[in-house]
Amino acid sequence: MKKNILKSLLIVTIIAVTIFTSCRKLDETVYSSIFTSNYYKTAGDAEAALAATYASLLGLYNGPPAVLASDLSADQAYPRPVVGRNTLTLFSYDPEYSIQKSFSRADFEGPRGIWMYAYKGIENANWVIEKVPAIEMPAVRRNEIVGEALFLRAFYHFTLTRAFKDVIIKTSPSKTEADAIVAKSSQAQVFQQIFKDLDEAIPKLPAYSAAAVKGRATKEAAIALYAKSALYAGNWALAKTKAIEIINTPSLFLMPNVLDVYNVDLEDVARAENIFAFEGENNTARDHYSWLGDLMGPPNSAGRDYNRESFGSLFAYQTFFDSFNPNDRRRLLLDTSYTNRNNVVVPQKNITPITPQGVLIKKYIDKLSNGPRSRSNVPILRVADIYLIAAEAEFRLNGTTAVALEYINKVRRRAFGQLLNAPSIYDLTTLSESIILQERSWELCFEGDRWYDLTRTNTFLTAVPLAVNNVYPVRTPAPKHRYFPIPQDEIRANPKIVQSPGW
Repeated sequence: MKKNILKSLLIVTIIAVTIFTSCRKLDETVYSSIFTSNYYKTAGDAEAALAATYASLLGLYNGPPAVLASDLSADQAYPRPVVGRNTLTLFSYDPEYSIQKSFSRADFEGPRGIWMYAYKGIENANWVIEKVPAIEMPAVRRNEIVGEALFLRAFYHFTLTRAFKDVIIKTSPSKTEADAIVAKSSQAQVFQQIFKDLDEAIPKLPAYSAAAVKGRATKEAAIALYAKSALYAGNWALAKTKAIEIINTPSLFLMPNVLDVYNVDLEDVARAENIFAFEGENNTARDHYSWLGDLMGPPNSAGRDYNRESFGSLFAYQTFFDSFNPNDRRRLLLDTSYTNRNNVVVPQKNITPITPQGVLIKKYIDKLSNGPRSRSNVPILRVADIYLIAAEAEFRLNGTTAVALEYINKVRRRAFGQLLNAPSIYDLTTLSESIILQERSWELCFEGDRWYDLTRTNTFLTAVPLAVNNVYPVRTPAPKHRYFPIPQDEIRANPKIVQSPGW
């Protein structure tokens, strides 16, 4: 169904792991010579090295720490209290992430996974950016490869800074152990590097309609990332400018039916809204899939209309379900009952033995999933997000204006099944930070954004304690939890790193 960007997962894994580890722990003279002298010679080498750079998306979205580190911390979803997942929900983790380490998949699900996979991706991107320009191959494709690597380096730095704030900026490959021992930079400096990389990437990247392979970076993906990064940096004018560029792109638009954005059988059509996404597949020969649908479905694979394999490990809070207007179609991505495989309706009180308040999440359903392998895509940059970024940026610049209201109301009209360009009874007439954040919560739920929306606005201390149930009756984040602690293993390995404040 998909043209996978990872042409050979075995080759990708070897390249990604070998480059990363050889530059930090092994004999640099021997191993770096393999890749600098005997590799990066042909167009095939360039493509394989770029595939290794994309491979970190698999690490971030398979487990998937890019979503779960946010969603298990915020006020929309909670985990079944097993295997250490509840350390994020209860804010009981420490820099060792020791409880999570007791579970074999913990590195894939928490902040340690974000740090590990993002820096692995940055390291591979740096090799591509340095070495590929010298390869004799068609110039257009060579420039695109470098542009894609620049985009990915920017994306991985963005992923890191919104999770950890001040992080290491890496813009050159680690050819010696000393190259890997780098101090942290301020978040403001990280955003400046992100903007620099995107400025260089945009002229090199193909336009969205010219993208040859699904899941690859395009000019529009880079502009969208620019807008989102500027929002997090508090540069409202820049965020608005870049968001408007995407809004004015004819090939990108809001899907008429919000449910179609997540319909696995309509994913090719939905690319009009999904600017950049992690591409899932159910091919048994590859491991390019996400666990999200399996985690969110009923326990013991009992649901007829869910993935073939599901574990009942992740549910929505009742308070989040209740926050929706009943006429909001986005609420249909949640359910308080399900039909089992014997066509019997299972009511909410029996959804899970954990709590009678369990609400099922239906955002990543693939009824043709193959074991844990699902075709469902995980949105990373989406047109609806861009409209909401434009609305927030305009509001922060000029207050409640007709322009800001129109941006956010287009998203709301779509959610309520109204015409996008005509006023509706569901339109907002005033804006505030809390109103905008609430709309983002409804629109972008379970896509890994909510916690970071709460932390960038420093509203997590008041919002999170309200999301409780009889499984988690008390949740008390502290100011230090605004950013995750840097994994202590990394501090031991790098004496130039200082732990985040409060940790």
